[in-house]
Order: sequence, then structure tokens, then C-alpha cells
Amino acid sequence: MTAPARRVAFEVIRAVHADDAYANLLLPAAITRAGLSSADAALATELTYGTLRREGTYDAVISLAAGRDIALIDPPVLDALRLGAHQILATRIASHAAVHDTVDLVRREIGPAVTGFANAVLRRISRDNPGDWFSRIADEARSDDERLALRFSHPVWVIRAFRRALAAEGRADELEALLTADNAAPGVTMAALPGLVDPDADSACTPYSPVGFRLAGGDPEPVITAAGGRVRVQDEGSQLVALALSRHAPVRAGERWLDLCAGPGGKTALLAAEALAHGAVLDANEPVPARAGLVRRSVAAVPLPVDVSELDGRERAASAAGAYDRILVDAPCTGLGALRRRPEARWRKQSSDVADLTPLQRELLSSAVGALTPGGVVAYVTCSPHLAETQGVVADVRREWGDALEPVDAREVLQRVARRPLDLPEPASDDGHAQLWPHRHGTDGMFLALLRRR
Repeated sequence: MTAPARRVAFEVIRAVHADDAYANLLLPAAITRAGLSSADAALATELTYGTLRREGTYDAVISLAAGRDIALIDPPVLDALRLGAHQILATRIASHAAVHDTVDLVRREIGPAVTGFANAVLRRISRDNPGDWFSRIADEARSDDERLALRFSHPVWVIRAFRRALAAEGRADELEALLTADNAAPGVTMAALPGLVDPDADSACTPYSPVGFRLAGGDPEPVITAAGGRVRVQDEGSQLVALALSRHAPVRAGERWLDLCAGPGGKTALLAAEALAHGAVLDANEPVPARAGLVRRSVAAVPLPVDVSELDGRERAASAAGAYDRILVDAPCTGLGALRRRPEARWRKQSSDVADLTPLQRELLSSAVGALTPGGVVAYVTCSPHLAETQGVVADVRREWGDALEPVDAREVLQRVARRPLDLPEPASDDGHAQLWPHRHGTDGMFLALLRRR
């Protein structure tokens, strides 16, 4: 019988490609439905995420091994071959076992007519070692960037965007380290809502976030349930940028805060705990009803009433001119800073998505500035290092508002918030923005700019 972990991995990979499903949402349910043991659940997770992360590399190998373009291979068969290639080229599973089990999976899940083809391709892949295959596909590359794309399994346009963002910090030589970090499975990072719960005594503190911790191992869900939702899974970078807004300056009792693009609510809950501790009021907005529901559930653990509206963020901000002391704009973005957590995103995004998103990002940030009280501060956050989504948006809004806006040094604020010094380059201008990186900080690639309305 095909190993249950492989069946679950194949099911999720197929859903990702056929139905635009999200692996991080679908995989836990598939594991539960299949009743996998802890060991099989870990294997299914590695097979799913590993295959999706390195899909570009495996497609090039499969094309050579099959002697045809992957577009000519039926999608279900191609997904099975990707799963088999990952086991052969990137795991310690014996090659003969990977070939046998994958061919058995093809027979049971797709049909016997294609087992001969799948067997031939996988046996061809298994005859050479990974280094030989990677050298072979590199020889097929038409440029240095395409060679990097095949080696590190990132689209060329993403590689170029990363290089430009790193070069803006004078650190273009870190590109390969960043691409390597993107292909490594991230650890599970937790956040303990400040003032409401302390981290588990057996956990380890995160390097930078003062409210972050890491579990010794195992499923985090029992810990979350035992704490009544007052701890949750949250990337350390997300924790830091939310705390930068709440802690950049002392809070005056009665301040009004707004999380303008709140879904799914992780940062909202952290801000709610901070607001509760300092006597502030927090509102939230999320235009997508399902995500607004997630925000309400996320803040339910905090004994603070949080009004969650479901308006277009631009309309919500425009309706509250001059009303808020602190506003978080966690803007919709390409998500290029979280590719290690959402591996399929690198293949779904296109460079044209940036041009589609930046007008919305500018309008959200500008609208938020209009909703600030004099002296109020907006935190502009993206989970992307792309310069057009980050520095470009901030520069445009600063030009629009002119002398009415001044930057707050986000680097200095983050250093104050963090447990220990962050490796942040010296600013090349007075913009004061900060960029966190997977390879340098172990966080998602979070961008932060703080702007004060004069």
C-alpha cells in the first residue's frame, strides 16, 4: 500500500495546483482526516512543503529525464513526479523506495496506464546523484539569473527584486544566503499576549521579540488551547513591527488606535493586549467578511472591546479624519517576504502583481495619514522587501503630504523594542525605514516605516 504520508502530500499538492488551494490551510486538515501518526504527519509536511518549494528545480530535472517539456505531461502525473523527485534528490528516503512508492501512488490515484512512464522517469532520475542533475540543469540556463533560479528554485523576477532590495542596503552579496533561507523549513514561533499570559516555562525566548517564544517541540495547538488563545503562532517579525507601533513612544490614556487592514488578526490581538495594558482604545477594519471573522476570533482572548468594521480601508480611514493616534497599515502585498512559509506563492505571483498592488498600497497609506491626529503615527508594514512596495510607496506618500509628514526612525524603535541588537544597516537617507530578513534575522521579510503627522 502507498504510504499514507505520501498520499496526503500528493492530495495537498494536487489541490494547490488544480484548485489554487493554500498548503498551510489544507495540510493540517488533510493530516487530521487521514489520522496520521506524529511521524507520518512530519513526513507529509516535509514532502508537501519541500516539493512545493523546489518545484522549479524539479520541473527542470523532470523535463530532462522525460525528454519532453513539462507542459506535455498530464498535471496529476507531473505532481506525482515532482513528489518522487523530491524524495530522490532531497531526502534520505532510499531511491528504490521513493520510486516504488511513487509509482504505486500513480497506479492507485491516477491509473495504471501511466505507471510505465512514471516508473521510467523516476528510475532515470534515481540513476544520477543530485549534484549531477543540478549541474546538468544549470548548463541549460541562458543567463546567470536563470542559473540562480534553477539552483535555488525561485522565479527570475523574484531573484532580481531581492537583489535590488539587498543592494539598497549595500548587501547584494547576501542574495544566495537569502535564497537558501527561503528554502529552509521555518521553525514555529509563538507570541504570548503581553500582560495576559507568560510564555511556557519549558519554552525558549525568541532572540528579538520580547513577547515571543519557541516550543520545545510538538503540536502548538494544545498550548494555544490551554492558554485560552492568549498565546498564538506568530512570526517574530510580525510581533516586532506591531510592537514598534505600540511602543515607539509612551501611550497616553485614552488614545485611539486603528488596525486598518487587520485580517487575519494576529497583529490586531497583539495591539489589543498593548492597548488594554495602557488604557488605549482599539478599532479594526477588514473588508473581507471571512477574514473579519478571523479578526474577531483572534481578539476574543483579550478583555477589550474591539470594533471590527468591514469596509474598504480607504473608505474606513476617510470616514475618521483626524481621529486616531496610532494606525497600523499592514498592506496587502505580494508576500515575497514569507516564501519559506507559503512555498507555492513564489510560483503564483507575477511581476505584474506589483504594479497592480502599489496604487492600493499608496492609497491606503495616504488615507491612514488623513485619519491621524496631529502628532499621530502610522506604521506602514508589508511582508515583502520589494522596493516598489516598500520604499517606493513611502516616498510617494511623503511627496504627496509634504511637510505635513515626518519619518520616525523605525530602526531605532526596533532596537529599543528588541531583546538584543538587530543587524540593521546604517541608513542611506533620513527615511528611517527598516527591513527584516529571513537569512539575517530568522524572521519573515517584514518592512516597517513609521510616519508622524505634524
